[in-house]
Order: sequence, then C-alpha cells, then structure tokens
Amino acid sequence: MSTTTESLTGEQIVELCRRHTLFEWSAQAAVDPIPVDRSKGIYFWTPEGKRFIDFNSQLMCVNIGHGDERVINAIKDQADKLAYANPFMATEVRGRLSAKLAEITPGDIDAFFFTNGGAEANENAIRIARLYSGRHKIGARYRGYHGGTAGALTLTGDPRRWAAEPGIPGVFRIPEYYHGIQRGWDTTEEVLARTEEVIELEGAKTIAALIIEPVTGTNGILIPPDGYIQGLRDLCDKYGILLIADEVMAGFGRTGEWFSIDNWKVVPDLITMAKGLTSAYVALGAVGMRRQIADHFQNNVFFGGLTYNSHPLACAAGLATIAVYEEDNLIENSRRMGAVMRGLMEDLEKKHPSVGATRNIGLFGIFELIRNRETREPMAPFNSASPEMQALGKFFRQEGLYTFVRWNTFFTNPPLCITEDELREAFAIIDKGLEITDQAVK
Repeated sequence: MSTTTESLTGEQIVELCRRHTLFEWSAQAAVDPIPVDRSKGIYFWTPEGKRFIDFNSQLMCVNIGHGDERVINAIKDQADKLAYANPFMATEVRGRLSAKLAEITPGDIDAFFFTNGGAEANENAIRIARLYSGRHKIGARYRGYHGGTAGALTLTGDPRRWAAEPGIPGVFRIPEYYHGIQRGWDTTEEVLARTEEVIELEGAKTIAALIIEPVTGTNGILIPPDGYIQGLRDLCDKYGILLIADEVMAGFGRTGEWFSIDNWKVVPDLITMAKGLTSAYVALGAVGMRRQIADHFQNNVFFGGLTYNSHPLACAAGLATIAVYEEDNLIENSRRMGAVMRGLMEDLEKKHPSVGATRNIGLFGIFELIRNRETREPMAPFNSASPEMQALGKFFRQEGLYTFVRWNTFFTNPPLCITEDELREAFAIIDKGLEITDQAVK
C-alpha cells in the first residue's frame, strides 16, 4: 500500500506549524520561522529552493553537518534490528556507546546515564550529586544556561529563568568573571576569592555541587580567564564539593577538543552532554560520572528513570556520530578552522566601528556590537532587541546566512566539517551586514 501526498509550500508549512504548535521562548504572534525542507553538509534549503548557510549548526548541535549517510544508515540498520528495548534491558548498542564515551571523556569518567537531551542530563546530574553527597545545595552562575525543565531552569541564571520562579529549592549563585561589554572581565584571583567567600557563607557542608558551562554558550561564548577552571576544581576539592561540567553545547569538538573542559586539563566529577553527541540526528543526552560516584549506586538505589533512557536508535546515532568525528578528523578541523575564524573576526573588528568585541574558541564564536566606541554602550540593551540588531538579522536571512542574533550579539557556530572557502563565504555576508550597525555608531 502506498499513499501520495502533495508537498507543502514553505508558506503552508509555516501556517500549519504556527496554527497547531507552539514555538519556544516566543510570543507566538511574533514568530516568523524559516520553512526547512532538506539539508546537506553546512547548508539547508526551503521548499522553494532558497539556500542557507547554517552558521549556527541549527541549535549549536549539528556538529558533523547535515545528511551524513554513515549516521543515517546506522539508524536505519538499528531500526531494522531492534527499534526499542525498555531501559531495564541491556542492548549491544547501549554497551558499545557507553564504552566509547568512557574512552573520550576526561579522566576516570566511565559510567553513564542516558537521557532524552541536555536539560534532563542536568536534572539527573544534580540528582546524582545530591544522592551521592547527602547534601542539598547547588551553586550555578547567572550567565549559565542549563535547560528548560524545572530544575535545569532554576540552575539557569539568565532571563529565561524568571517566568519559572521560584523554581526548585537549594540553588544559589556563584560569582561571574564577565560583566558585559561595558564593565568587562574580572581577574582569576578576584572571581575565585569571591567564589570561596560565597561557599563559606552558604555553608560548604551543605553544598552538593557547583555546575558550570566551562565555556558559556548562549550567554556570550565566555571563555574563562586562565586558571579559573583549575581554581574552581581546587575549591571543590578543598570543601568536598562535586564539580559538574555542562558540556551540552560546548562538547564534541565545538571548542577544538572533545569537551571544552579538556582545554584546561581538568576532570569534573560529573559531565553532561547532548547536542553533538548525536549531532541531533536523534535526541539523546547523557550524564557521565567518575568511578567512585558510579560505585556508590552499586548498593544504593539510583532514584531516576526515563522510558527512552538508552534508546537503541539514539545510541546507534551516537556511536556512528563519534565515528564520524574520528574518521573525518573533525576535532582537528575545529581547531584549524577556529584559527581561520579568529583572523576573520579580527579583520572585521578593525574594519567595523560597531564591533566592540569578538571571541571564539574553536568553532564556537560570537560578535558583540556597540553603538559608542568610548562608552561601549551595547547595540541593544540586556534582554532586549534594537532596530539595528533586528535589521542585521533581517539582512542575514535575506542573504541566506542563518545564525542566532540575540540582544547585542550574533553567533558564529558552523558545523565542524566547514571548509575555509565556506567560512569565508559566510564572513563576506557578515562583513556587508555590519555596515547596517556601523551607521548607528556615535
């Protein structure tokens, strides 16, 4: 039996989706989604054939690029063999993926609990930390984002948290090292001294864990000052506090290492991941833990569970995706193209007066725009837009460049398979677009 349905136009797709679904973090009347029909490599197309450079890897997740047949075939093969088994059962692909993750994660992290995505990974990380330590409090940063579920949203410091307050109990804030384009950066010594003070004031013996994005993602691609990650590890060791590294966005080659925390040779106690784990071909997240934490649950109940924990199709996608990173040397390419990106960013920073700062580590990058070179006033206020930033976003879309434009920033996070020619093609569009924001500079 076969059925044939006529393909929808882009306008029809958007109309149906707007009528019958909710778009995230938005007033629905304001959304104007791009209709997507197909994708390949670093590109995707609308039903009418308009091509976009995917300069954000969709949601910072399609790290290997779109349409890789090796991953697609692995999913198909797994579906033919075993599409689902409940998580109380053991499957070959679950075992093989966990063993592979044990090879590439830092230090002695070698046991994993699989989830549906990053938010659930963070939810389970704090649950594991509390069960293991017998303590309750979790410290998190204001400029961190950890997911949209109840606990993960409380851990989140940015404005997405506000509507969900008061949130779960026991979460407090640890100090920032970056204070925005006008106030700048603290030194390692300053931020660690203030962090230790907060730990003491909160009561170190009540704190189960500190959770950080080693490189902050949507809140600014914030690369910590030298010594910060090592110093935070030392503080956690001093007070018997677990360190959780949220690698959901920065993991799997995005920063030029398997995980962003590897840039500082630090081993966290728990590590969370998703996105690049499968390059989003199938939804999958995971919490990795050091051996002594995993051993705790040999004779103590782990109070957690998910119907789709260790889903065979997702595990197959993860195993195949990791193989692509290795076969195509994508971690190395991220470092190499990251160096090219740095040069291109510096060129535009010198050329365009509206560029107040650029940052990248590997292929994890951002532009911060300003409207005054002396006061360094942001091109848009905190948690808000501006006509200039909206015009820039409209120009990018018109010219076929897809990336996130958020507040006074826009992101440069292409798939790790990007070539230098493709990178330069995208930056040529950015170069033209910045002429719009330059006009607002005083």
